[in-house]
Amino acid sequence: MSTQQGGRFFFNVDWITILIYVALCTIGFVNIYASIYNPDTSTLFNFGSNYGKQLIFILTALVLGFSILLLDAKFFSVFSPIVYGITMLLLMAVLVVGRKVAGNQAWIPLGSFRLQPSELAKFGTALLIARYVGNFNPKFRDIKSIFFAGLIICFPLLLIMLQPDTGSALVFLAFMFPLYREGLSGYFLLIFLGMIVLFIADFLVPMSILIPIIVVVGGFFAYQNKRKQKMMFSMIIATVVAIVYLFVVKLAYEKVLEPHQRTRIEIILGLKTDPKGAGYNVIQSKIAIGSGQITGRGFLEGTQTKYGYVPEQSTDFIFSTIGEEWGFIGCTVVIALYIFLLLRVINLAERQRSTFSRVYGYCVASIIFFHVFINIGMTIGIIPVIGIPLPFISYGGSSLWSFTVLLFIFLKLDSNRMGFI
Repeated sequence: MSTQQGGRFFFNVDWITILIYVALCTIGFVNIYASIYNPDTSTLFNFGSNYGKQLIFILTALVLGFSILLLDAKFFSVFSPIVYGITMLLLMAVLVVGRKVAGNQAWIPLGSFRLQPSELAKFGTALLIARYVGNFNPKFRDIKSIFFAGLIICFPLLLIMLQPDTGSALVFLAFMFPLYREGLSGYFLLIFLGMIVLFIADFLVPMSILIPIIVVVGGFFAYQNKRKQKMMFSMIIATVVAIVYLFVVKLAYEKVLEPHQRTRIEIILGLKTDPKGAGYNVIQSKIAIGSGQITGRGFLEGTQTKYGYVPEQSTDFIFSTIGEEWGFIGCTVVIALYIFLLLRVINLAERQRSTFSRVYGYCVASIIFFHVFINIGMTIGIIPVIGIPLPFISYGGSSLWSFTVLLFIFLKLDSNRMGFI
């Protein structure tokens, strides 16, 4: 690379996004250190501890990220099917050679390190979705284009469900939002919202009451559109599908979900209290966050954190450490950084000349948003615990590397936006 090329390279890269990334990784390291702090053994460079390993993960992630910035931007479009294929093979391999942890066979052991293919599948899927939309320019108004996009998304989703890792699988639903930006009908978002409402209602309202309500509502709209035969039949079909969906939810709940997953759903819906069992994590997390009040108890001063009351505190419940030790102000800073990052990525996506780059940018924003919303929602008790990490902050090499690759590929595409069409 010549000096002139190097200058353009450093000038074109969005350093504001990189600074946000580094800030979030730093916050993660500090709070992972606090979550497992032991005054007798917690030297800063104890690489046998989680925070020591996380420091290595951060340094290698930075190397990985800046290595991506040195590649040709067209590499990611050309090789996206291969990247997707490799990540799918890893998802299949984990079902055979994977190590089961907490009921999920989601990790491939590589010596002392465990690789989680479901994390890598996120950027693999994002690349192929962007390639499909960029090359074929589907309008998402016909069944064919929706089918192929759905196939790209649902294949990894189903493989991850077989592990079974419901939380990681649900993340792939976030790819619906980039498709909506590219022309997917808003009806699909309404259907998705309706599925969530029916899912909740299936637990709170008896079938004997819920089904007649659906029939009456569906019949009313069908009657209102009796002169529009196509619309009337659509409403009848929607009514039938909604009733079938209720029975499928019941069947999946009883036959597919693990006992602990059923318990978590019942707790969040207020159908069961289990303060010493499945609800323990959330209760302790809420106590930790609430005890931080406005300014927090101070670094290494959180009692919930110091005495290990919150399980999985360096991974899924890392936000409770932030809330306890840094208080409302600390939580606000972290959430503000995520909002700034998301708005920045969306703004960069909108200025892309290439459809591939724009779609990929929206995929990045959607995945990060889904993770942040679900993870923080878990820690404050408004969403069932489904075990997904907080991007760039939670402990874990696979997660950090995956999000780093996801973000830095987009930064590379953006840096070359004038030359990649």
